[in-house]
Amino acid sequence: MHLQFIDIAIILTYLISMLIIGWTLRKKARQSKENYLLGGKSLPWYMLGLSDASDMFDISGTMWMVSLCFVYGLKSIWIPWLWPVFNQVFMMMYLSRWLRRSNATTGAEWLATRFGKIDKGVKSSHNIVVVFALLSCLGFLAYGFVGLGKFMEIFIPWKYIAPYIPFHIAAAYVPHFYGIVFTLFAVFYSVLGGMHSIVLGDVIKYAIMTIACIGIAIIAMIHLHGHQVNVPKGWKDPFFGLHLNMDWSGIVADANKKINDDGFSLFGIFFMMMLFKGLFASLAGPAPNYDMQKVLSTRSPEEASKMSGFVSIILLPIRYLLIIGLTVLALLYYKEIQPQIQGTSGTDFEKILPATINTFLPVGLMGLVLTGLLGAFMGTFSGTLNAAQAYIVNDIYLKYINPQASNKKIILMNYAAGVGVVAIGILLGFFIKDVNTILQWIVSGLYGGYIAANMLKWHWWRFNARGFYWGMLAGIIPAIALAVLESLHILNALDLYYWPVIFVLSLAGSVLGSYAAPPTDEETIKSFYKVVRPWGFWKPIHQKVVAEDASFVGNKNFKLNMFNVVLGIIGQLCLTILPMYLVLWMKLPLVFTLIILIIIIIILKKTWWNRLNEY
Repeated sequence: MHLQFIDIAIILTYLISMLIIGWTLRKKARQSKENYLLGGKSLPWYMLGLSDASDMFDISGTMWMVSLCFVYGLKSIWIPWLWPVFNQVFMMMYLSRWLRRSNATTGAEWLATRFGKIDKGVKSSHNIVVVFALLSCLGFLAYGFVGLGKFMEIFIPWKYIAPYIPFHIAAAYVPHFYGIVFTLFAVFYSVLGGMHSIVLGDVIKYAIMTIACIGIAIIAMIHLHGHQVNVPKGWKDPFFGLHLNMDWSGIVADANKKINDDGFSLFGIFFMMMLFKGLFASLAGPAPNYDMQKVLSTRSPEEASKMSGFVSIILLPIRYLLIIGLTVLALLYYKEIQPQIQGTSGTDFEKILPATINTFLPVGLMGLVLTGLLGAFMGTFSGTLNAAQAYIVNDIYLKYINPQASNKKIILMNYAAGVGVVAIGILLGFFIKDVNTILQWIVSGLYGGYIAANMLKWHWWRFNARGFYWGMLAGIIPAIALAVLESLHILNALDLYYWPVIFVLSLAGSVLGSYAAPPTDEETIKSFYKVVRPWGFWKPIHQKVVAEDASFVGNKNFKLNMFNVVLGIIGQLCLTILPMYLVLWMKLPLVFTLIILIIIIIILKKTWWNRLNEY
């Protein structure tokens, strides 16, 4: 047990601070539903952006990304396109503005601005997005829960804790016990304090993580200076061909098994599938989770765009300093950490992050890193929980059960919803094998059913509430079936390769459902078009709006938006790989990447920042 008194003191101080924040801000959160769920739409964009970035800086994702960096090297920068990470660029350039103009509280409430509030189709579309949102939130809660347990198990060996626990816990469920304990802290401050509490907690966590990540990167650079990491050919090259062509034989043989299990050997095909899925997913806009809630919490559409752009800038360089720093230390001293990452079925690469921290970080810095990563879990958990509460209270309780509920009853319902969602998320966590399993299903299975309907809602005038309902249903059912078939070992390929099937089924449901019902009420669709001002296939509606108001000018910024998106994605990749080149002492690639990034910033200043009020 390597934790020293100062490390434990730092962690306990942080946990107590979170409890105090939740208790202190509870009165502010109770003032109204909007105050509780959206911070009263009064928080500045940079604080919301920092909070959003902190929510994305989670333990489970970071453990996964360190394992990817160890095995795939610089090529690992592409694999997070599974989410896809570049959806933040689409949001930055135009989609966050479109979303914020609705002035809604949740994604389900947003549907009323697109489809109206009256017919059965609207009610069905509302219900299906609530189902999707809750499935998504529960999946992310289980995903974070699994990562947290595996993480804490290394730092707090069970043999030190078992004598003080009055009941027996099997070894397989020790991570779940740790997950429950630390989850309770997140539940307390997020349920009591609402969005104000979550954002303030995220800001504190980000400050801690920044110090910790820079410290780890410096330690890794010092250890690496004058030495070489023992890696296969191609590990330091971010570019690739059809095949991965990376052989770990004679270095870390189990890495070859991981590449085979991941299904990434045909990297070129895998990349094209990621890109194909990622573009459609990005056009669909944000999923109904904490990211969407942060956009809806901004003060204006322009600030929503700024917030989404700020996320990549403050998240990627700091996070990848940590990722590459821990990877370098793990490669240099693999034999020292090997006993901690060996499992009964071979090497568990997801344990590289905690094992490296446990072995190499000095007293004090270890406490900061653990506090930051624990805060990362709590931030992601609380943000996801806040989104789930918003859907249960706003879109189920107030819509169908008690529309006239008093503010006191709304707050109590928020508390009850929070506790219920956490209990179910923890229960699901008991059935998940590892982080990668739930991650693959969320991004490739569940989100496969989300993309088609949500892409069409922005870009096609004839798409209606019935189309949305049938499109979502035709995607969600196959996604759940995929999870069941995989659990029964009937299917065992990479989830990403099943995504086109789910997407096509969902797209067919969307189109057929739309034509099986009349178009959306004309006044509703014209109002949406005038307020949100999307581009796409809107010609019939545009003509009607112009006939009523000759001064109206439609959105003609498709080409400019796409130009900015391409530049933004390249810039995002530069922000990702810069810290990797820095820690690896790769000077020439570092200089070239920095020059490209500066050029992109100068261009986007003119084509995006200066024109935020124009489109």
